[in-house]
Parts: sequence; structure tokens; C-alpha cells
Amino acid sequence: MPRAESKRKVLLTSVCRPFGAQFGDAPSVGYELLYSQVTRAQGLFSPRALHLYFSLEYIAENLDAPAVVLQYPSKAELIRELKKGYEYVAVSFILSLFHKMKDAVALIRRYAPDSKIVLGGYGTTLDDETLKPYGDHICREEGVAFMRRLLGEAPAAIPYRHPLIVSQLKLFSLPASRTGMVFAGLGCANGCDFCCTSHYFKRKHIKLLPEGKDIYGVIERYLDIEPEMSFTILDEDFLLNKRRAMEFRDCVLKGGRALSIFAFASVRALSQYTMEELTEMGLDGFWIGYEGTRSGYAKQQGRPVEELFADLREHGFTVLASMILGFDYQDKRIVAEELDGLLKLQPCLSQFLIYGPTPGTPFYERVMREGRLRDDFRADPELYYRKSDGFAAMVKHPTLSALEIEDLQRECFEEDFRRLGPTIYRVVERWFLGYKKLKDSANPYLRLRAGRLARDIRQSYPIFLAGRLMAPTAEIGRWIGRLQRDIWAELGTPTLLERAASVAAVFAAAWTGATLKLGWFQHPKLTRTAYRMPVEDWGHFRLWEDMPSKISIPGLDIRVELQHARHQVWVRLEGALEGSQAERLWAQLQAAMASSRNSLVLDLKKLRWDGSAASQSLKRHLEEYRSRVRLVLPQLPRLSHAHPELLLLAKVFQLYKSGML
Repeated sequence: MPRAESKRKVLLTSVCRPFGAQFGDAPSVGYELLYSQVTRAQGLFSPRALHLYFSLEYIAENLDAPAVVLQYPSKAELIRELKKGYEYVAVSFILSLFHKMKDAVALIRRYAPDSKIVLGGYGTTLDDETLKPYGDHICREEGVAFMRRLLGEAPAAIPYRHPLIVSQLKLFSLPASRTGMVFAGLGCANGCDFCCTSHYFKRKHIKLLPEGKDIYGVIERYLDIEPEMSFTILDEDFLLNKRRAMEFRDCVLKGGRALSIFAFASVRALSQYTMEELTEMGLDGFWIGYEGTRSGYAKQQGRPVEELFADLREHGFTVLASMILGFDYQDKRIVAEELDGLLKLQPCLSQFLIYGPTPGTPFYERVMREGRLRDDFRADPELYYRKSDGFAAMVKHPTLSALEIEDLQRECFEEDFRRLGPTIYRVVERWFLGYKKLKDSANPYLRLRAGRLARDIRQSYPIFLAGRLMAPTAEIGRWIGRLQRDIWAELGTPTLLERAASVAAVFAAAWTGATLKLGWFQHPKLTRTAYRMPVEDWGHFRLWEDMPSKISIPGLDIRVELQHARHQVWVRLEGALEGSQAERLWAQLQAAMASSRNSLVLDLKKLRWDGSAASQSLKRHLEEYRSRVRLVLPQLPRLSHAHPELLLLAKVFQLYKSGML
């Protein structure tokens, strides 16, 4: 159905850059989870990936009103956008960026005084008394429902429209992989006492993608863009709901493609499955809360952690293990013992955060009730907000000073790097173990997974020389050399091109180290996305959205999706198409292309048509726009037998890869 016309324009924005301690911020403020937080001691070896405020894109995609999203604008860029006039301006922020939220609100009130301000994000754990001076409305719930209600739009049913948002990972400043973000759920039922996410949603789990088939459907859309794409499923404990997870597994097996998926999971959830079942879901990495050996959280119940981690390691799963410092029972000796225990599990990544009280959590309530918040934070609430990033000891501890806890945290990150080496080589080692375990499996999907692991390992060949030359210790350098030799013996020595790439990687690593020391290129740039804005590139979106109602063909389902973040229109055709009906449809597509500047992805995977006549008609109508058209066709083996004429048509538009054109 076409969306209702709305004249209300909405601007959704993050707080303004730049970020960093030199600008008065805490050490980790959210936009780089890896470099700023998890691999913070690894310097030039740290993978780099910019994390957007995904919720802003998700909400904008699911409104009827015209909307614009700004990710990390400068103050000048925000001012320029505000002057265009918006009825509502929504600002998302986390607690440690409260001060930057205030700056953004001041700009809104100066340059867009008639705009209503909406505050959202986990920073809204603060109470109304604190936040009301800065916002006309406060969102403390699932954002799509809140914003549609605020705008007077009819409620939308879950699952909502899912935007396709791809995260780019870089190693040594060079692109390494692309990850499709899958937004499967909000909140968590585990209810750990420190967890803002769990208690923000009142310990309820909101399934944005309720069924396993819904999750797989989103992944299929990403695969149509890039068949080898990796994925992250954003859901606090994805595997806890076994019915949904096993339904997803059935979809993966039916799809027959080896996937690479990272997910959040607990020991309790993982203990429900065999390693074979996990692999058959396409999963190959997990974020697991190790926390502390005596922390006693319910999510840690299940298989002994030593046994579980060893099993995951043997089967090729990468693991990010998180540990907490500052529990009452901990002293220096116990922290050292827990760190030793964690590093013996050989996680690929390790996070060490300080036990901190976030408003709305049981731990915060206990700290405030017992009067244990540090005196300087109690006297200056805004200092407390600013330091709420997991890198400041905020609570009076029975045996450790704040400085001692912060020193222990730094030592944990450094010991992890010194003993286990750079994360990127740990991951390759894990892939190699998985490949050897799965390559001769009787299960065909596991053998398929081994083939993907072999391809991923081969693509990592160029990073070994830099690792051997720049390792943090001589022992780690020798370990990287042994790993390289073992892999070469199994998968073959590098080609001349791969050897050249290895030398180039050394220079790229050196460049990366220099930029870190000099502080060059360390801040995100503005990402601006317009949704349904009539005066911009999407000015003719009605031509596309109204197409299913204007072209009524019996037996043919036409689905149109505007992918704003990618500046393209996706048209899916499912069913039968014959003769003059094809001529009508292609003519309508031609008219829409002529009246807009949008690129078109024409998805014909599930279309049945009458062969060469329809193909020639499509070619005639759309050849003029072939630089803006991409075809998505069935898998090539089936295509070459059933529709050989489409292979000729495909060459008119572009080359093909893995069945996607």
C-alpha cells in the first residue's frame, strides 16, 4: 500500500563530532567499538569499523513522514541542515555524551527555534527532571512505535521494514570485509544487574524479526547485494529462543550457502545446542559474557566454560569474551587469577570494562542506596555522566582504590595483547582450526563451511609478513611465523601477487601506525541519508511506491522497496509474466527511470516468464539506463538450463558473479 502523504519533516541526528579525550570526552564513546574499546591496546593491528547510530536509520526507514538522518555531523553541518526547516528534530545520545547532546540542543534552539526536540537513545536512562530542560519529548521505548505515534501515523506491524546497512571493516587502513547488520531484537530477559540494555526495556525481549524465516529473509536481501557478505545479528542473546534459532537453521540449510554470522550469546543459550547445529545456522562467532568467576549471573549457567570455549575453538568459532573489573569480591590477586583463566580460554578478542552504575539498573539503585558513588561524581553529576563509559572506577570499592582498578583494567588489555598477540592472527588461527575440523565432515553443509573458511584464510595471506615484523613480542612473532607455515603447508604457498600484497601490507601497517601517532584521519565523517524527501534524489519516489497499484497483473506480485541508504530502488517480481503484460511492466519501469535519477535493482529470481520475447522487451526498454540497472537472477546452474536467454540479457547490463548480476 502507498504511504500516507505527510508534510511533517523529521531530522534524526547523532551528536556532533569531533570526539576524543582532547575534546573533553571519555576514552570510549561508541563510534568505534573495536579500536576504542575491545582492541584498544593493539594499536596499528586493531581492526577499524565505524558504528553508526543504527536506530536512527531504522526509525527513518519506518516512518511515513519525509526524514533525514545525520550521522556524526560537525556543528556547521548540523546548522546547515537545521536551516532547511524541520517540525521535529530527534537527537540520539549515550550517557557519556550528555554534554554533546546539550551542545546539539543549543544549536537546534538557536537555528531552528520552531522545531520540537525529541531525545532518544540510552542516554534517556536519566530522569525527566534532568532531561526535560533539553527536550520536548523523550523516547524511552521502541523507537518506531514512539515516533509514528508522535507524528500521528498509524501503528505499523512487526516485522518492520528492514534497512540494509553495511559496515566496512579495515585492517592496516585498507578495506578488509563488509558486514550486513541484521536488527533482530531489542532488550534482554537475562536481567544482569549492570546491564542498561536489559533494564531499559524492562527485561523484555522485543523481537523485531519474530521468526527464523524473517531473519533469513533479511540475510537473503544482503546476499543479493554481495554473495560473500558477512553478517552481525544484533540481538542481546540471539540463541536463547531455541525455536526461532532452529527455524533459522532450517532456512540456512535449505538456502544451501555457507554463511558467516557473528551473534551475541550466553553460556546458558549456547549450552542448548551442539556444535554441528551452531555451524548449520551459519554462525561462526560469538560475544560471550565471561564477566567473573564468582559473579553468579544466571546467563553463565550451563556447560563448564572451559569445555564450551574449547569446543568452540576446535570448531572454528571466533569468540569475544568480556570480563568485568570492580566486583566487590575482587582484589589484585583475584583479578590476576581471573585474567589468567580467561586467557587460557584463548578468546580471539577480550573486553575488560569496569563495573559501573547506569541509571535504571539494579546496580545503580544499590550503589545510590548504600552511598557508594564516588564523592566527586556525587558532587558533579555531569562529570559522572561524562565518565560513564566503562573506563572509570565510579564506585567505592571495599579493598581497591579507583586508581588501582583503572590500572588493573589497563594491565588486562596489555596482557591480553602481549600473551595472545593481535586479534587478526588469532581469528585466522581459529579459522584454520575450523577448516581442519570440518573439511572431511560427513555433513555436506559443514564441508561447505570449510570451503568458505579456506577462502577466508587465503585472503588473509598478505597480513602475515607485517605480523612477523611488527609483533608486540618476539614470541608472538615466532607464533605468527609458525601459523603461516602450517597454513601454507595445508592450503598452498602464496602466489606472486599475494607476496606483493604482503609487502604492500607492511607499508600500509607502517602508515597506519604513523596516522595513529599523529592523530590523522581518526574521526568519522558526516553520513547523510534522505528518506522520502520530495526535493532531493527521491523526489519521484511516488512513481516507484505507487507502481504495484498502477500495474495490476494477475498472478504477478510486484514489490517495491526504496533503499535510501544505498540510493537505489529494489523492484521484486514474483509469479508469472507473459506477452503484452511484460511490455506494460517494462514500459512503466522505463518511465520511472526516465523521471528520476534513482538506480534500479530488478530482482527476477522468482519470476516465471515467456523467454526470449520478454527478455528482448526488457532489453529494449531499459538498455538506455543500463548503467543504473542491476539484475538479480536465479542461481547460474539452473539459469543456464531454464532461461539461457537471460545470460545474454545479463551481459547487456553487467558482468555476473555467483548468480547475482
